Amino acid sequence: MMGKYEKDSKDLLAAIGGKKNISAVTHCATRMRFVLNDPKKADEAKIEEIPSVKGMFTNAGQFQVIIGNDVAVFYNEFVKISGIEGVSKEAAKSAAKQNQNPVQRAITVLAEIFTPLLPAIIVGGLILGFRNILEAVPMGWLDGQTIVEASTFWSGVNGFLWLPGEAIFHFLPVGITWSIARKMGATEILGIVLGITLVSPQLLNAYAVNGTTAAEIAKNWTWDFGFFTVDKIGYQAQVIPAMLAGFLLVYLERFFRKHIPEAVSMIFVPFFSLIPTILAAHIILGPIGWKIGTAISAVVNAGLTSSFSWLFGGIFGALYSPLVITGLHHTTLAIDSQLIADFGSTNLWPMICLSNIAQGAAVLAIVFAHRGNKKEEQVSIPSVISAWLGVTEPAMFGINLKYTYPFIAAMIGSGIAGLFVTLFKVRALSIGVGGLPGILAIRPQDYPIFAIGMVIAIAVPFLLTLTFRRIGLFNKIDRVEEGNVPTLGSETTKKAGAVVELFAPIAGMLHPLSSAKDPVFAEGMMGQGVVIDPSEGKLYAPFDGQISLLFPTKHAIGLVSTEGTEVLIHIGIDTVQLDGKYFTSHVKQGDSVKKGQLLMEFDVEAIKEEGYEVQTPIIVTNSTDFQVDPLLEEAAVTSNEKILTATEL
Repeated sequence: MMGKYEKDSKDLLAAIGGKKNISAVTHCATRMRFVLNDPKKADEAKIEEIPSVKGMFTNAGQFQVIIGNDVAVFYNEFVKISGIEGVSKEAAKSAAKQNQNPVQRAITVLAEIFTPLLPAIIVGGLILGFRNILEAVPMGWLDGQTIVEASTFWSGVNGFLWLPGEAIFHFLPVGITWSIARKMGATEILGIVLGITLVSPQLLNAYAVNGTTAAEIAKNWTWDFGFFTVDKIGYQAQVIPAMLAGFLLVYLERFFRKHIPEAVSMIFVPFFSLIPTILAAHIILGPIGWKIGTAISAVVNAGLTSSFSWLFGGIFGALYSPLVITGLHHTTLAIDSQLIADFGSTNLWPMICLSNIAQGAAVLAIVFAHRGNKKEEQVSIPSVISAWLGVTEPAMFGINLKYTYPFIAAMIGSGIAGLFVTLFKVRALSIGVGGLPGILAIRPQDYPIFAIGMVIAIAVPFLLTLTFRRIGLFNKIDRVEEGNVPTLGSETTKKAGAVVELFAPIAGMLHPLSSAKDPVFAEGMMGQGVVIDPSEGKLYAPFDGQISLLFPTKHAIGLVSTEGTEVLIHIGIDTVQLDGKYFTSHVKQGDSVKKGQLLMEFDVEAIKEEGYEVQTPIIVTNSTDFQVDPLLEEAAVTSNEKILTATEL
């Protein structure tokens, strides 16, 4: 029986350059992450056509393909089909890190620590949000009582739910030390044991420290070693002490594995790694980490409660989405956790929820603007749902970054909403629940203001997206033009059965497409057309239409005719590597052009001297909508000659 993603996995394997091009592969919550031997072999156009793929981008040294919430199922089928059995996640990450700077590596490590914890954090957020409603919201229909006060049953449910809530958030250090040990290849059970020693019931609970006098701590909560004492302080919900301890454990274990004979390593490596780490955690790392974490959360909290809080909130609200692209957003999880530990609530999480909502609203505007585009709706509609439930990667990478202007509209809407809720000091009692359900995490007294913030995060991006599209602001590939100039991604204005005549864009020798020296073109993977060996370095518009795509490297240009024919002209083979050298563009992406207008100049001889082929494919990329008929087979052509017709099907 064929697996759900078997065909898509086979197509992705072929499009990414085959098994030999994959150095390593792993996945995260929404993405397949590849380290490719030669990234240029990945056919992004072909990958984008795969139904399961929501988008792709390169970041942190990895070629990342957005799949969505089913990524784990997809990954398993991909591994089965590709036969890449022994490739570990660590191999993928270490291979990718070769191209990362120290800051990128630190961010990557932080992301890898918190990503495995996200399912528990999300569940914990839901639980605490539900408990908020049960125990903290007075209900008018219960004469002002809370549900817990009015119902024995729900009081019991509320008490029971504290069990998993406490396990997830108070004992978060156990998850962190386990995740660090797992991520860095140390013994995982030692990471778990280390975490337990930070939150053991034998220690004074971190939440009770501020209410306990120094004298009482010295009397009842210390270990007395005769010539010195150590405070028995717990680190419940503390992030940085757990991280410092986890890293020390890893590096001690690595050190002792190298220096202790293998015959006795099973006994002495765990002992000499774990015991000194526990001591250091309670004597040095814990107190220092607590102070660092408290200082960071105090600065953030001060910024969001100062007289300039509205500015801080607006900036953070606007910039959170770009943080997701870089991976820096994982740092906010640590800060959020620390804020809750220190202050009982966080003022960052409300803005994160609103950013999720804003990205979903921008995609919703694209769904509205491009209504009828069934293919795009397979990506866009699920992306709206996903973003509004707190996972924004499909929305951002599948739609908003592709068109740019909806992403900017979402940033502006998120910034305004963040400014608004910060001005009214909205705070969350827990983290993990994003998007629309994020209101469950908000303090009950802040529900009305946060609800208004949600309306802002929906309305502003939606309206701005449609406005930017209409006026062409931040938008070069999806503009609404006068007349019949089409817009990409939406239903183009076509004349039924229209015949589009393409004139030679370049003077030179015309050949059949099958003679193309790039197999991607020769085999018709990109569509039907012809190739021309240029005799001069001038590229003209083959018809009236619009510049739909202009690569920054200027080696390729996309046009769409007034009838909807989409054409790609690719100057040379592998000329992308010239990075724009020897190319001069006379148009911009989004420009309207007339047949015969000079679009580009390029130095044919210089390109050849650099060792590159100048043969230029002219491809109708939406050949499924048009019947493409070359008018010439082998001939010398000029820009005044028709070379093919495209008839609308």
